[in-house]
Amino acid sequence: MAFSLFDSKGVHVDNQHFTWRDMVQKPISKLDDDAFTRVRIILTNGLENEALRFGHMAARHNLALRLPLAKVRRTEQHQATMINWLIAADHSPLETTIAYEQTAIEVTAAVAQREPDTYLAQVYRFGLLEDFDHLYRFSALLDRMEGKDANNILQSYTDVMHGRPTSEHHRAPEDELRRPYVSSTADLITRLHALMLVAGEYQTHDYYMNIGPLFADPLARQLYAEIASVEEQHVTQYSSILDPGDSWLEQWVLHEATECYLYYSCIEQESNHHVRAIWERFLDYELGHFHMACEALQKFDSRDPAEIIASSIDSPLAFRSQRDFVRKVLASEIDVRADGTRFIDKAQEGALSQRYRAMVNTDGSPSDTVASGYVWSPGTELYRKKWTTPGVHTH
Repeated sequence: MAFSLFDSKGVHVDNQHFTWRDMVQKPISKLDDDAFTRVRIILTNGLENEALRFGHMAARHNLALRLPLAKVRRTEQHQATMINWLIAADHSPLETTIAYEQTAIEVTAAVAQREPDTYLAQVYRFGLLEDFDHLYRFSALLDRMEGKDANNILQSYTDVMHGRPTSEHHRAPEDELRRPYVSSTADLITRLHALMLVAGEYQTHDYYMNIGPLFADPLARQLYAEIASVEEQHVTQYSSILDPGDSWLEQWVLHEATECYLYYSCIEQESNHHVRAIWERFLDYELGHFHMACEALQKFDSRDPAEIIASSIDSPLAFRSQRDFVRKVLASEIDVRADGTRFIDKAQEGALSQRYRAMVNTDGSPSDTVASGYVWSPGTELYRKKWTTPGVHTH
């Protein structure tokens, strides 16, 4: 079903209210709820936090927008709280990490298949294989530190196997930038995809930077440090595809449109009726924000919002297992590397990234160490040792 941002005005920002009890809802069940409910929670939380970051930056540069943006940010802050607090306390930090990587893999794969710009689709496939390998490394850590099977979180939607090795993800900044799309010719969905993935990778980076220091195990601390660095590279990569010529107001309209698109996608596919009601409420709120941004665009830039939002959205983002597509990309593109804004074969990789990688890996790679000899199979390392150690039996 097509979705038009102009069909409803939503709820006006002055009528968007929360109480503390309202803000902190019943969390999802780690095992009973579908894994894609958690994927949607993680992705929408990332987009709300991106909206907060953007709103603060825009306000610093636009005096006239400070009050309207402050009003919107108050709601965005409370929306982010309600969403993020849906993650139950029985998730360990490592289990939540597994969920973050599942979100990155399944969402990026869905975006890559729908993206009409062939170059940007390649950008997304390139990042996809790196997130795929991160899941494998963190799954090994979860098994060995907590004796848990990552598939309890993944629910068989996402494979646990190595991709492009994390130790090879480290690139010189010169090889991290991509060609930006041109707003005047780019499809609307292209612009929404880019903002969505910027938000998702930014959130993952920040989560790892906050969680990493809380581990006592030196290898776990190093692994989070290594992968957080790659996540910053991903933020740089996806941010660089945005058109730098967009005005602050055009960017605001696009941010709100992206949030509306994501909540619409969540509503269309949510299986938890309690969470679905939250998505419905927040779509109405974001439509209110979107029309507020459109009014500001007309007032201050003298532009018609229909110049930016020139079409309806044909279908929602697909929240489902992308296993077959990921396996296909893994088989055909594992040796793809970056050279400036171009993608090349591993054998042609330039000296800048090779020197940088050699430097940062001088003392070894935590991601190589943690997964040494690890091959995922049902159960855990502790479970398998129990049944393979001579003389060890349970009754």
